[in-house]
Amino acid sequence: MRPQSLAELRDAVRDTHGTLLVKGAGTAEGWAGAPEPTDHVLETTGLAGVITYNPADMTVAVRAGTPLTALQRELADAGQRISLDPARTRATVGGLVATADSGPLRHSYGGPRDLLIGVTVVLADGTVARSGGHVIKNVAGYDLGKLLCGSFGTLGVIAEVVLRVHPLPPASRTVSIPCDATEAVEHTGRVLEARLEPAALEWCDGELLARYEGVESSVELRAAATPGGTTLSVPDAEAAWRRVAAVHDHDLVVRCGTRPSALPAVAKHATSLASSAAVGVHTLAATDVDRLREEFTQVTVLRHPPAVPAWGEPHAAVPLMRAVKRHFDPDGRLGPGRFRPWF
Repeated sequence: MRPQSLAELRDAVRDTHGTLLVKGAGTAEGWAGAPEPTDHVLETTGLAGVITYNPADMTVAVRAGTPLTALQRELADAGQRISLDPARTRATVGGLVATADSGPLRHSYGGPRDLLIGVTVVLADGTVARSGGHVIKNVAGYDLGKLLCGSFGTLGVIAEVVLRVHPLPPASRTVSIPCDATEAVEHTGRVLEARLEPAALEWCDGELLARYEGVESSVELRAAATPGGTTLSVPDAEAAWRRVAAVHDHDLVVRCGTRPSALPAVAKHATSLASSAAVGVHTLAATDVDRLREEFTQVTVLRHPPAVPAWGEPHAAVPLMRAVKRHFDPDGRLGPGRFRPWF
């Protein structure tokens, strides 16, 4: 099923029986647990396009099946952007929310849950629910949007989202600091102590990258003031950030959340690693997921061979997750298998 409007999406969920698998552009099809065979596949790519956008409001309402790249092109005409830079460049906006995916810009702007200020979702019984609104300082109702972030289509079908936008920076510079994982923690501390305010600060396989954004004079001054750094040319900077994104291309890819100081310990489990060093979010080509799970609790498998389970042993929050799932989807219609063995 490929609905073209919110009404068609509502009817597709309400008027069908059995289980449903929600699918966007398919860029995260192998993430999380492998879904069980379902009675219906519901594609959201027909729900595309901007609904409302006023640059002065610094927000945009968009249908969930809209590719992020298409949205960024439209916003760029007004000198604005969504401050998300995931490696999955073909992903839909709704897919990024459903997987809670983000890139190096998380250092300054956070992930989808931090940019999401409103959401429209179709629940498992066909009910259309709305949360939030169109203003940045929003206190309208329960924050349903943050609950949907990382739900992998198991709580509802995201139909529309309202996102915060930011101005496009007029200039950008990337500084490279060659260092190992232990040294990266020290260099990260120096950059933060110097209050240079990089938009992204990412360590990747022996190189700490600091990206500065803003007016030309400001980014040049901050780049020059970076301790131990060398400013890269535009082609070299683009190549460096492509290497960061390429970590996602390995056969076994894991995202791990830790204290920032734990980067050297995480690096021991990786053949390739991209780490938002100041945030403590690491994306790695892992060597042994079980050992990683023994050492760290916040481990999500993004891509894995069939023999490797996506989720580990149930942790303390799983009973609450099960209760939320029962409340939103009591018949287990949506995405069965995505969170096996947790529910």
